[in-house]
Amino acid sequence: MAFLNYHHLRYFRAIAHAGNLSRAALNLNVSQSALSIQLRQLEQSLGEKLFERKKRRLILTEAGRLALDYADVIFRTGDELIDTLKQRSPGRRQIVRIGAVATLSRNFQHAMLSPLLNRPDVELVVRSGSMRDLLAALQAHALDMVLSNLPLRADLQMAGHSHLISQQVASLIGKPSKKAPQFRFPEDLRSIPLIVPSLDSSIRSLFDVMMDRLGIRPVIAAEVDDMATLRLLARDHNGLTLVPPVVVKGELSAGTLVEWHRIDGITESFYAITASRRFPSGLIREIVSKPLKV
Repeated sequence: MAFLNYHHLRYFRAIAHAGNLSRAALNLNVSQSALSIQLRQLEQSLGEKLFERKKRRLILTEAGRLALDYADVIFRTGDELIDTLKQRSPGRRQIVRIGAVATLSRNFQHAMLSPLLNRPDVELVVRSGSMRDLLAALQAHALDMVLSNLPLRADLQMAGHSHLISQQVASLIGKPSKKAPQFRFPEDLRSIPLIVPSLDSSIRSLFDVMMDRLGIRPVIAAEVDDMATLRLLARDHNGLTLVPPVVVKGELSAGTLVEWHRIDGITESFYAITASRRFPSGLIREIVSKPLKV
C-alpha cells in the first residue's frame, strides 16, 4: 500500500520554493545527492514526475504544482495546530492565482475578483502583465486563470479554454451637455474629436470596419491601449470616447459622463482563460461557470 512520507514532502516543498537542488540543500543543510534521492522516492510514491529540468532550473509539472499546493496546506496546518494549542485559530484558505491583462478594465477586474475577496476559504493572488507573459505563467502552472478581453488564439498551440464571462455593447461616452444639438450618428463623428482604444482592441477593429463601410472618417484625438488611462482621459476630454460602459461605470453613475450613443453591433467580450489540466481546480470551474454582471 502506498503511503505519503511527510519527510520527503518537506524536502520537495523546499526544492519547489528554492527553484533548484543546490539552494534547497543549502537551506536544509543536507547534501544535494541526499535531497535528490528523497525527491525521487516521493515521485515514485506518487507515481508522477514533480519537476521538469530546464537549463539549471527545476520547473514544476502540473502534478508538482498540485503537490506543492497540498504541501503548503499540510505544513500550514501544522503551524495552525501549534497556533490552536496556543489559543490562536487562523482558518484554512485555498490559494487561487489569477492573472489579469494589464490593459483590461479595472472595473471588470473588480467585478470578477471582489466576490472572491469576501470568501473566508480563499486566498487570492493577482498578477498583472502582458497576454504573452500571463499565458506563459498559465502554461507553467504558476497561474490558475487569466482574465482578458481577447480569447486564446488557436495559433499559439496551447491546450486551453476561453470561457466567455461577459459581453458589453460599446458606446460613445462624453460629458453631459444641455446646449449641444442632438447627436447624429455617425455623421457627427466627422467633426467631434474621438478617443479610441488601440488597434489591438476588438472594438476598435470593429469600429474601423463600420466607419469604413459607412464612408465616415472620424477625427481621432487619441489612441490609448490602457483602459485605466482611457478612463482618465475620457473624464477630461471635451469630445467623445469609444469604450465599453463598464470602463467608466463610476462616472456614468455619478453623471460626470453620459452615454451619447450605443453602437449596436460592436461588442466587447471578457474571457477567463484556463489551461487544460489533468487535475482541474474545482474552485476555478466554479468561477468560470457563473455569468458575470458588470
